[in-house]
Amino acid sequence: MATTTGTGVYYDPYDVGINADPYPVFRRLREEAPLYRNDEHDFYALSRFDDVERGLVDRETYISGRGAVLELINAGIEMPPGVLIFEDPPVHTVHRGLLSRVFTPKKMNALEPQIRDFCARCLNPLVGTGRFDFVRDLGAQMPMRVIGMLLGIPEEDQEAIRDRVDADLRTTPGQPMKPSQDRFVTGEAFADYVDWRVDHPSDDLMTELLLAEFEDETREIRRLTRDEVLTYVNVVAGAGNETTTRLIGWAGQVLADHTDQRRELVRDRSLIPNAIEELLRYEPPAPHVARYVTRGVEHYGRTVPEGSVMLFLVGAANRDDRRNPDGDHFDIHRENVQHLSFGYGIHFCLGAALARVEGRVALDEVLNRFPDWEVDVGNAKLAPTSTVRGWETLPVVVR
Repeated sequence: MATTTGTGVYYDPYDVGINADPYPVFRRLREEAPLYRNDEHDFYALSRFDDVERGLVDRETYISGRGAVLELINAGIEMPPGVLIFEDPPVHTVHRGLLSRVFTPKKMNALEPQIRDFCARCLNPLVGTGRFDFVRDLGAQMPMRVIGMLLGIPEEDQEAIRDRVDADLRTTPGQPMKPSQDRFVTGEAFADYVDWRVDHPSDDLMTELLLAEFEDETREIRRLTRDEVLTYVNVVAGAGNETTTRLIGWAGQVLADHTDQRRELVRDRSLIPNAIEELLRYEPPAPHVARYVTRGVEHYGRTVPEGSVMLFLVGAANRDDRRNPDGDHFDIHRENVQHLSFGYGIHFCLGAALARVEGRVALDEVLNRFPDWEVDVGNAKLAPTSTVRGWETLPVVVR
């Protein structure tokens, strides 16, 4: 547990006890060790909002091309092209441009009728049963259906694909993820679908990726290779499922803890969009992101040397009182909610618009059917992952 902060505060992203409620430690880090060093796991960490925000846009000092996950950077795994979150310009600019034309706010908001239908199919059979699970019955179902629809994967195959992607993110509780390139880049689970779409084009993202012509970083006009398409599809499937699932789970838990605010949402649905932003701030599905340090950089009178790993603690930054007053307080009426849960700068989450509409619609549809619930605490379980934080199961009793 060696640290070099000199303050006695200890942070370990793999510690099960800390992960259950990291916010007391995050507050101590912000106040006592705004630049933190963990020798055991070989990383530095920044926790204040301004520091994290500046770091995420400083792509010369903190690069993504060595990975955005602590274990992968420390293992020195080389990432192939197409994994957007693990790329730097100019290749990142080219690859992001291919997907950005699909994930526009206008196109994502247009999916609302289908998203509502998926929610209804999940929730209607549960009306009158007296209980349901925010994750198992809704969070693990609806986002999977939406991404499957966008990619063009048949519904009967979507659960198997989701389970395979989710399994790649699981870790042994209290242990780092086992470094493996395949966890993030292997797309063989989608090979049959991609090969089918070559001969049977349709109105879906998979077909669009296969047919798109673009100018690559060498200025060559070309189409994506089969391997590149597989990587893209794998990235979209993973990112589109896991984090939105966690957002829906946190909505269930946080609003169970804040019953007065939940009742306000029942009465006034116009408050839901801001409530989703506050949920993203208060309980970000991805509480930290890693970067490789390309050159020595100073913070708080100390030098972080070239070759280090920097963890940007988004979960700590979001609750920084300097940017969000009374940051540990959940408030659906908070004005000018500021959070870094979708990242910042060139790596701002491409799926942010989709996650927002999914979160908004899911909460609205839950409140339509189950305006009052409490968590079955004894059977709720946090997911064992080191990259995202949220509920594996969140059963609730409804009244």
